[in-house]
Amino acid sequence: MPPRTTDSTPERRGDDRAPSSATEPGTTGDREGGAAAGTETSGPRGAATEDCRDRPPAAGTDSGEAGRPADTCRDVEAAGAEPRPDTDRAETDEAETPTDTTRTEAGETGKSAGSFGGQRAGRAAPADDGGAGTAGARPADGRTGPEAGTGHEARTDAPAVDPDARQRVAAVRRAADGGRRWRGLHVAGCAVLLAVAVTGGAVAVGGVQDGRTGADAVSAAGALSPGDLARGDLDAGIASLQKHLRAQPRDFGSWATLGVAYVEQARTKGDPSRYAQAESALKRSLALEPGNDQALAGRAALAAARHDFPAALAHAGRALKQNPYNERALCTRIDALVELGRYDDAAKAADTADDRRPGIPVFTRYAYVHELRGDVRTARAVLQRALGSAHAPADVAYVATALGQLAWNQGEYKTALGHYARALAADDAYLPALEGRARAQAASGDRAAAVEGLEQVVARFPLPGPLVALGELYEDRGADGDRAKAGDQYALVDAWTALARAGGANTDLETAMAAADHGDKKEALRAARAEWERRHSVHTADALAWALHVNGRDEEALSYARRATATGYRNAVFLYHRGVIERATGDDREARTHLKAALDLNPGFSPLGAREARTALEDLEGNR
Repeated sequence: MPPRTTDSTPERRGDDRAPSSATEPGTTGDREGGAAAGTETSGPRGAATEDCRDRPPAAGTDSGEAGRPADTCRDVEAAGAEPRPDTDRAETDEAETPTDTTRTEAGETGKSAGSFGGQRAGRAAPADDGGAGTAGARPADGRTGPEAGTGHEARTDAPAVDPDARQRVAAVRRAADGGRRWRGLHVAGCAVLLAVAVTGGAVAVGGVQDGRTGADAVSAAGALSPGDLARGDLDAGIASLQKHLRAQPRDFGSWATLGVAYVEQARTKGDPSRYAQAESALKRSLALEPGNDQALAGRAALAAARHDFPAALAHAGRALKQNPYNERALCTRIDALVELGRYDDAAKAADTADDRRPGIPVFTRYAYVHELRGDVRTARAVLQRALGSAHAPADVAYVATALGQLAWNQGEYKTALGHYARALAADDAYLPALEGRARAQAASGDRAAAVEGLEQVVARFPLPGPLVALGELYEDRGADGDRAKAGDQYALVDAWTALARAGGANTDLETAMAAADHGDKKEALRAARAEWERRHSVHTADALAWALHVNGRDEEALSYARRATATGYRNAVFLYHRGVIERATGDDREARTHLKAALDLNPGFSPLGAREARTALEDLEGNR
């Protein structure tokens, strides 16, 4: 599956005021999209919702929340899953001392863009700095309504697409076309359609509501919680929040909730233009109540969604100083550590989160940390326990999709399809499950269903992961016009990354993975090196190794390919890349070992990559 990143995650009820006199620091940074990206990424495993009680759970009890697992992750391990190595429980990065604050929020994880081969960029996601945050932070301008701030960034209605961004996208498309004017015009048109698609779904103030629970789940005071937003219609919920804030402009908690809702909208709609609005709303919350943990946790989620993981870690640490039980901050802290490649610290952070806020958002992250270390058994057991305790449709879809992704990564396609079916029974429009089902169908040999499914996904949200996946399926099919169709999908990846960058997101990992196989190889290497300077995750190591390989620098690539597989993470793409690089350096024995391991693990990891792996392995066997 595509990389998991921190731009999609479960939502919970917003926190109440956290006593603090701290002021919000100025911020810097540049950022992505997984989907997210995602993410994807990263991104994943989609969004789930839960309401938190107004107090942290008492030691030795469950949290008392409907639909939450009653046990901690370690209870699952004790029930028979593979034991985890003991780690000390010392906190990393920022000391956290429990205070009197009581409410908590959920963190975010999910999927971001990547190659069809199923790379994951950590979960936050399914999620980078010291005191840094997002670029351009400014004090609130003193307005009293939901349009506080300056420029379109602070508006609560849909912003216009940056005309310069559109022009850059069209220029990229024409350049990628190689001079074929008719197709250049078509691709440029697609880029414009994409620009419209990622903004057209945004809700304008006073827009027509569809009557679902998101529009109606308003408290007596008129405010909406993040949990209410995720359970109902997100667009309608945001409109309700905007209406409330016009009447109650000093409600700092609702400003924080609105900011988080914009982050979620950016993820679910593939709309990075919402990041600027999220930043403005969160800044307004902090201007009204300096240091409140809701807004600080929201800033952490925003930084993670933009792939600024040092900033996400810093903001999460500040939120946890105010409220050590803030679930969003606890989860984003795990996400950021995973994305930075600090896996031992991420495991400790997952233990801490499991102690303080056991529940579905923590369980899924806890499982992913184990998966990254090769402990698939514990990851599966934790996710199965979480699914057994999930009741809300969004939770069922979220966790079932996570189980589907885990099964697909192990080559268990029938099992994966069963999990995706359960996810779609809970939410038939859940995009991560639709995308995952299409990938599992392709790996199972049902290419027609896979193409149809991915065409439906990209028609709704043209994100890099499904775009590349669909393009590779077209190439593999090879019918008349399929090569041109594939080229259009890859061109739209460039269009999306340009729009994401215009929204303040860092897209270097997505660029490196897509461009290495389907774009400008020199640009792939530039982007991979830039991302490696920021973070040393297994996904970044793999992307840099492959970018070096396609640029003919295999000796240099080999050390990164080895690093990508060093944690024990069972990923067929990583094994395939390592085998190809070893073959290029003349180490046929190791090349055979890793190419065979990739195909044994997940023989359908990519329609193009798996075919090339089989060909390379046959050549190696024939030359023995």
